[in-house]
Amino acid sequence: MDVKKKTVRIGLGFLALFFAGGLLLAFKGHDAVSVAAEKKGGILTAEQAKLAFENIGGRLITEQVKESQEVKKGDVLMVLDSTDVDLAIEKLQAQIKQMDARINQASGDITIGYAKTDTAQTQTYRQIEQQKMALDAANAAYHNQQLTFDRKKSLAASGAISQAEMDSAQAALDMATANMGQQQRLLEKMLAGSNAGAREQILTSGTADAIYLPEIDQQRQTLANSRHGVEELLQERQNLLVQLKELQVKKGRLTLRAPEDGKILKVIAKQGEMVAPNAPVILLESKRYYYDIYLDERQAAALQVGGKLTGTSVATAAEVPGTIRFITAAPGFADLKMSREKGQADLAAFQVRIYIEPEANVLPGMTVEVKQDALS
Repeated sequence: MDVKKKTVRIGLGFLALFFAGGLLLAFKGHDAVSVAAEKKGGILTAEQAKLAFENIGGRLITEQVKESQEVKKGDVLMVLDSTDVDLAIEKLQAQIKQMDARINQASGDITIGYAKTDTAQTQTYRQIEQQKMALDAANAAYHNQQLTFDRKKSLAASGAISQAEMDSAQAALDMATANMGQQQRLLEKMLAGSNAGAREQILTSGTADAIYLPEIDQQRQTLANSRHGVEELLQERQNLLVQLKELQVKKGRLTLRAPEDGKILKVIAKQGEMVAPNAPVILLESKRYYYDIYLDERQAAALQVGGKLTGTSVATAAEVPGTIRFITAAPGFADLKMSREKGQADLAAFQVRIYIEPEANVLPGMTVEVKQDALS
């Protein structure tokens, strides 16, 4: 009988404890969310980055890092095979050299052409001046022969000279006339295409400098047109340089470097494997540490993005200064707990994310708490 009563008392005691625990949980929640809201603490987390070869794939030939290895920004992590890219770069470099040779040759030909044209222009000016002097000499000879002919004609009328001498004078005059006409035609030929002003200049001053010469002008126009061909070659060379730069960028992307300081969490691709473009090959833990706390609306209103907030490491009791990155409305506590405690609606809560500078004695996974006085 005593045993039975004792058993009943124990059973009633367990029921009473269970009922009391339920009441305490109903009136004061102690789940993870409630505790986090009450103590204002969060787990320190490190941002992670999935590293990949940008827009390029290939066979992995070098694996420079291992898991848990610390790396610095710029350290080489992995290298893909660059044989195809190297060959393409060599081919383009050879094409650029050939293009340079063609450009130099074409430019040299144009320079020589202009020099020859200038020389030809000067020579033509001197030839025109010489022809003008030849015409002047022919005119003088003609006038002398005309005077001789007129004198002998008078003598022949008085019978002072024979008819043979008169015929000789006539022949000399005819020859001088023909020579003068020939020299005049040669000068006109040299001045063909020039304007009346050019003819007047050479006839009056005997100087041919600055006279417009159509043939010389056409040669210069031809050389000017040749420059368009050089410009086209230069444009082709520029296109080749752009292609070369693209290949050099592509080659640079065959080497995967650490974008920031951090620790290798996982090496996904192994040496010798084929890697697809933009496929993650390394998981990197960065030095960007943060933790989240949950505040009510009054506490959140007292903070601002970019402001400073100091927490305390639970493990080391060291102060952990940080900067508020964002403040945003958090999911309702009742929704998180899948229940409506005490028949009330969701509590108005805000999620605050604080980033900290890396500390030697504060590591990801540790808890950082913010005291109430730091929030006031």
